[in-house]
Amino acid sequence: MSVELIKKDRLRSIAWNPLGTLIAAGAADRTLRVWNPDRANVRYSTELKGHAAGIEKVAFNPVKDAELCSVSIDGVVKFWDVRTKAVINEIKGLGEAFTLAWAPDGESLIVGNKVCFFSPLSPLALSQDPSTNLAQANNIYVLSPTQSTPLASHQQSVQTNQIAFCHGGKKIFVTTGEGRIKILSYPEFEPVFYTSYAPNTPFTLNGHTSSCYSVEMQPTARFLATGGSDSIIALWDTTDWHCQRTLIDMVGPVRSISFSFDGSYIVGGSDEGPGLEIAHTETGEYVHSIKTAGPCPIVAWHPSRYCLAYADLGSLKIMGVDPERK
Repeated sequence: MSVELIKKDRLRSIAWNPLGTLIAAGAADRTLRVWNPDRANVRYSTELKGHAAGIEKVAFNPVKDAELCSVSIDGVVKFWDVRTKAVINEIKGLGEAFTLAWAPDGESLIVGNKVCFFSPLSPLALSQDPSTNLAQANNIYVLSPTQSTPLASHQQSVQTNQIAFCHGGKKIFVTTGEGRIKILSYPEFEPVFYTSYAPNTPFTLNGHTSSCYSVEMQPTARFLATGGSDSIIALWDTTDWHCQRTLIDMVGPVRSISFSFDGSYIVGGSDEGPGLEIAHTETGEYVHSIKTAGPCPIVAWHPSRYCLAYADLGSLKIMGVDPERK
């Protein structure tokens, strides 16, 4: 069964709350809306207004069902109480922010930005100093949901496309525009491992031939999945950090990755080519196909059911999936 919840110019991010009772969607046209997935009519949804530019990422606090964070290229991170529609905190001046990852305890989060190339005459340029944005390019900020200024910032030599936490919250996995994945301590941002052949060289995961766009930790923590512009999803064993297998049936850059709640299945999203292919994590076998009208860059499994949310031609769709049936 498929439910179409929203139709917008370009959906940029979707996220389930911890119980799976709400799903949030952020779009390039500044629309931020929270839905009850069982009631698709728009009158049962909640629109949250306030961003001055496109919304790049949304994510619920992992330990609070009604606390939502949104990140926009207007340089503002907002924290919402979705029950009251109120902004409970906001942090400004973060440049062209586009990545977001909550720490597992919900006490802090990481937001990253990139170089801003807007026109001096654009509304975004009028609201901020371009030189400030350029100075902050490729920065990673550590934020608190209760403080209006960053707790810390860490300059990166290359763009960071996405970050994932380990389940204990002590390590983060940082993707790079060079295709490597850094393993850093949190909140210190120091390398966790070093190579055996060069003790002063930080160990990185090198499995992509070009930019790495996405990273996701399996719920069972056996595998870390990474996706790149080379159309490959790599599955890394978290014991020895060897690449156990690659999924190569993707078309176009892998923009997002999601594991099912039990870690048994994995799916990747791309902005090229129609359709979604669900694979068994342990074997790499493709077990279920979803036909779509167009490319699906964003995918997100329900936190406790075999239910998949995805973006299809700008629409948010939710489909119950039986991976055991072809």
